Amino acid sequence: MFGYVRYDLPNLYVKDMQLYQAMYCGLCKGIGASCGQFARLGLTYDMTFLSALLHNMTGTDVKIVRQNCFEHAIRKRPIAEADELTQQLGALNTILVYYKLTDDIADGERGRGRRALFRRGFRRAAKRYPKMKELVLGYMREQEAAERAKTHSPERAADPTACMLRALSAYLLGEHASEWTDALFYSLGKWIYLIDALDDYDEDVKKGRYNPFVLAYGAKSRAALVREQGEELSFLFDTLFYDLRENLAHIPFHFNRDLTDNVILRGIPLETARVMRGEPRKKTRIRLG
Repeated sequence: MFGYVRYDLPNLYVKDMQLYQAMYCGLCKGIGASCGQFARLGLTYDMTFLSALLHNMTGTDVKIVRQNCFEHAIRKRPIAEADELTQQLGALNTILVYYKLTDDIADGERGRGRRALFRRGFRRAAKRYPKMKELVLGYMREQEAAERAKTHSPERAADPTACMLRALSAYLLGEHASEWTDALFYSLGKWIYLIDALDDYDEDVKKGRYNPFVLAYGAKSRAALVREQGEELSFLFDTLFYDLRENLAHIPFHFNRDLTDNVILRGIPLETARVMRGEPRKKTRIRLG
């Protein structure tokens, strides 16, 4: 989950934007509490959404307090207190960032210096939440195996990542997990893998890296792929959108669900359309004052 799970700002209520801001800051503090200060540099908006979603599913009340942070040392901001679930998600964020950088290095990209910044935080997260670290590592190894095997089917290639998010959601939800939450997070994980692969199409072609869409269709560029196989790609993603909607409808929420509905039902399809059009990713910055 690195930058694709986003909200649809024009249709996001002010109250939900304020909640999102507070949870973003709370997650940043949660990372500091569970993994140390350097690990806060890896905070993602995707994990903020996951925090909002899981707090709502588990009925864990979000307590907002006015506090200072290292970025805003003078003026206090509304910040969600870093409860245990937030600290778990902070640890998960650090584990995922560390393994993502490790994967990038294995692909011949830079990142050793940046990974070093997260090493101590990763060790702290792994020690405190060994089960979570084992889940991530196990499924990432399965993902690597699928890619080494040159899996041609995009859906089969996405299965390990989808299974990882499903397993992590069950771990974090505990007694609140159900067949509907399992299916929701499986579809979300599959979408994340596939949209990342589609977004990286041109770069993967240029560098000769594995990409299931390249093997499945052989187009010379993403633009050519969308032009030649647009209907099939749309069907693939529309099927995932349908699964997300259907599973979401069966899951009980304890609080207002406007924020999470905005992301899942509007933000994800919009991000998919952006990638299909070949537009660059928009930089999103949360305004804190």
